[in-house]
Amino acid sequence: MTPILVFDLETIPDIEGLRRLHQWGEEVSDAEVAERAFAARKELTGTTFLPLHLQRVAVVGCVFRDDKGFRVRCLGQADDTEPVLLSSFFKTIERYTPKLISWNGSGFDLPVLHYRTLIHGIAAPRYWDMGEDDKDFRYNNYLSRYHTRHLDLMDVLAKYNGRGNAPLDDLAKLCGFPGKLGMDGGQVWDAWSNGRAAEVRAYCETDVVNTWLVYCRFRLIRGELDQTAYQAEVDLVRSTLQASAEPHWAEYLAAWS
Repeated sequence: MTPILVFDLETIPDIEGLRRLHQWGEEVSDAEVAERAFAARKELTGTTFLPLHLQRVAVVGCVFRDDKGFRVRCLGQADDTEPVLLSSFFKTIERYTPKLISWNGSGFDLPVLHYRTLIHGIAAPRYWDMGEDDKDFRYNNYLSRYHTRHLDLMDVLAKYNGRGNAPLDDLAKLCGFPGKLGMDGGQVWDAWSNGRAAEVRAYCETDVVNTWLVYCRFRLIRGELDQTAYQAEVDLVRSTLQASAEPHWAEYLAAWS
């Protein structure tokens, strides 16, 4: 089977970048840098959500499904630098050329990755190929919105109409899956800056499993999986998580109807 990589980012303010752009010195604490940026953004737009190029990648959560089975984890370690995380993600693409699956990846995750790899100078030739090196990528590449080498499940289900977008948490729960547990994206910076990196990483892992399960349901409704094959995929997720000693998976399984 073609390897499938479900991915999700957790981001925090790019403190170093904000310092550089605003010429704020070390006398301004990291927390104050973030608060100033949030306040300025809220005054301008009504929300504290920072521009994508000022979102630093803190966590990359992944589900990887291939002939060897189902795996879920966050790349690297909590104290890895952003370039290390970015390089690890794109090296996976270089090695496996997987099908990428995301929820709002076209609107958030991939643009963030584009900006951050540009800032750090991280090469990703396989990802950026549009047919120059591999002719198959001319008609199915990672960059085109309407190609399937990257499938933004939220975008497809909304028929590429932003007014139809639905939250992953809602859809997962409506399909009978656990959805988000204990955190959402708006709480990541507070948790991360207060030393709760492990909690953020666990949250990201549950989100990619939610995405994978909704994607399996999508494959069922489009006829790519029959009922037996679909149930086998769901059972594989359950059995894999049941074998884990990580406490967030026990909580996740307990919430699974």
